[in-house]
Amino acid sequence: MEDEVERRQFEQILELDDEELQIEEVDSLLESSDDDRETTGGASIDDFTFDTYLPSLHSYLGEVDDTRHRSSFWEGAAILNLPLFYLEGVVLFPEATLPLRVTKPNFVAAVNRAMSQADAPYTIGVVRAYRNSNGGLLNLAKIGTTAEIRQYRPLEDGTVNLVTRAQQRFCLRRHWIDAGASFGEIQIIEKDVPFITPRDACAKLVPLSNIRSQQMLSLNPSSCGGGNEEIDSIATSEESFESELSQTEWRIHQSAIGACNVSDRTDESTSSDDDYKSCQSDYQSGIPSLNDSSSPPYSYEKQIRNAGLGIGAKSMARKLAGPRSRISCGAFWPYWVYRVYDSYFLAQRAADMWKQIVGMPNMDGFVRKPDLLSFYIASKIPVSEPARQELLEIDGISCRLRREIELLERLDCIRCKICQTIIARRSDMLVMSSDGPLGAYVNAHGYVHEVMTFRKAYGLALRSQPTEEYSWFPGYAWTITNCASCETLMGWLFTAINEKLKPKAFWGIRSYQITDDMR
Repeated sequence: MEDEVERRQFEQILELDDEELQIEEVDSLLESSDDDRETTGGASIDDFTFDTYLPSLHSYLGEVDDTRHRSSFWEGAAILNLPLFYLEGVVLFPEATLPLRVTKPNFVAAVNRAMSQADAPYTIGVVRAYRNSNGGLLNLAKIGTTAEIRQYRPLEDGTVNLVTRAQQRFCLRRHWIDAGASFGEIQIIEKDVPFITPRDACAKLVPLSNIRSQQMLSLNPSSCGGGNEEIDSIATSEESFESELSQTEWRIHQSAIGACNVSDRTDESTSSDDDYKSCQSDYQSGIPSLNDSSSPPYSYEKQIRNAGLGIGAKSMARKLAGPRSRISCGAFWPYWVYRVYDSYFLAQRAADMWKQIVGMPNMDGFVRKPDLLSFYIASKIPVSEPARQELLEIDGISCRLRREIELLERLDCIRCKICQTIIARRSDMLVMSSDGPLGAYVNAHGYVHEVMTFRKAYGLALRSQPTEEYSWFPGYAWTITNCASCETLMGWLFTAINEKLKPKAFWGIRSYQITDDMR
């Protein structure tokens, strides 16, 4: 009976010709999906029959041939001249797939040059193109990504269908037109290396008397006797610790030692037992909970960055260590300081949040590769195009992961960029592709859309007849949807053609049309 009601309602939609239809009129198309949905954003196995692997194949492009070419990676700082694609509404991250239907003559010429160039065969550069808020000329982002042509098919009408795979970030130095093809001079950005907390990052505090004894022994080595072994052990531990630090981290570490040595010389009124208790209390009170989303304070991060630049290093170290702290000559930072920059710890936290929000079953493989995880989340997170460009431009895996964690914590609502109307909520996210909740698709006219999928949407109006032609999701017909308030094109409603296909309907929202305000 319910199927019969849905069939009649669907027929009513087909009878509408370019008339506005509010979301509430088609909510029954989604009720069967809503009954079985989970709060994590994933649909139950029993209620999900669609093969999410199909959209990632981009079968709507037709037959495309594998180029059977896999280029090697270039060294950091390498300078290349590449055919350049500048695309509005697209931010490409390493390891992401980008389908292209190339129709413009300058881009067709760029593809032909890419297929035959000797120094970087089958490779193009992709940068985001954007206009200022008041329109005007097209601007190009300074940071882009190389993309390798994996599949290629020229068509009789002179257009070309491609499937590319993103490789490395680059800085765009300049761009020009060469024999009708767009070209750019790029400089490869060096690959980020994940940082892990050194094995000996947290040392136990020792009584002040022990420090003074070690200082006296160092001044009078002849009286040490067997104590030389202990001194050698401390020195070895210090060398082992420092060998695992980067240059910036080593400078911070040395600043802390210098500041604490000054503190030792100027404060001699406290007993060793009191020093240990006081330092332990200061240390514990200064460490925010690792489960606290606000920890550690950003003021500390700023002080740490300043120390890396040699700005106020000693005063900053005093604040972290505490004015009465007594630390051995291997003055290690509090554990949370290292966690701020530990790529693997941050990767685990980001992966846990991603699983909770999106419902991805297993992220363990990504956690072991924080660089890939940071790019994966950046390419799939349902935020605005400028926010994702910001993520692409961030240097440093830990910095990128921290920013993604902040965005995931803020993510609640999806709003129209023009009128700020709430279009969808985080709990309505639906993964309809093996690539994740957001993917890039190209339409028959060559326009690339980055689309995020939801089981529910609000404040939208249907603006066309449903059609199966060139559908990005096989088995679903698509209908154009506008924002009901400002009439901006927001995306599409996808409805199942086969009654056995589930979910019966879902929404695709263009990331290009959403705002940065996610609350």
